[in-house]
Amino acid sequence: MIATSPNLKAISVVGVGYDHVHVETCRERGIAVGHTPGILSDTTADMTMALLLATARNIVPAYNHVQVSKQWKYYDPNILWGTDVHHATLGIVGMGRIGHAVAKRARAFDMRVLYYKRERRPDWEEELGVEYVTFENLLEVSDFVTLHVPLTEETTHLIGEAELALMKKTAILVNIARGPVVDHYALYDALKQGQIAGAAVDVTEPEPINTDHPLLSLDNVIVAPHLGSATVQTRMKMATMAMENLLAGLKGEQLPYGVLQPNFPR
Repeated sequence: MIATSPNLKAISVVGVGYDHVHVETCRERGIAVGHTPGILSDTTADMTMALLLATARNIVPAYNHVQVSKQWKYYDPNILWGTDVHHATLGIVGMGRIGHAVAKRARAFDMRVLYYKRERRPDWEEELGVEYVTFENLLEVSDFVTLHVPLTEETTHLIGEAELALMKKTAILVNIARGPVVDHYALYDALKQGQIAGAAVDVTEPEPINTDHPLLSLDNVIVAPHLGSATVQTRMKMATMAMENLLAGLKGEQLPYGVLQPNFPR
């Protein structure tokens, strides 16, 4: 788009992440870039907990059991056992706004909350009672691991074969960050072999995921179509912010939610 659009003035991303935009090219050409930060943290944290709970308590297999395969003929106390979320240990990788919001929700479940990020946050440790640990230690001791990191060269395949091998066999992984943060083939192997108990991903690599991807053949994984911020209230706010950015960029004005401002020095 940039290469064939000499009159392009602004790119307005409906979302926080802009890893799909070549920012340096925009910088060179003076193209404004905007995004929609700061309004989807709570909504995405809600989705994180929804995926965590759904995986822990076998909600999708239960739905399939009753409404798809019509197998529920009598009460059976020995089917679809899940695992408790309350009083379990949650490990949050990437303690930004979304991670902070997840930690707040986890405390309501009386969970022990560990976190790992590049810069420690003693203020959040005091506020939320969360504990800072190393990345490896977090993987080793957590019952649930949630991912909230941006996509960079450093975080691409942050979770791969070696990292999955560190996790408990009873652990559940939730990725609501970016698809390439997790090596999907390593995840498939870990789930298939019982190396971890389950996973839920709201983002995939590629996106949409290929319909013949082996992950889709497993019963112990939930794959959602990037619904992290997908509520009426939040998506309407995001659309409004994106429109405000776009209109400002077309007028050559400062973007209210800018990554790069218009007429950036070439």
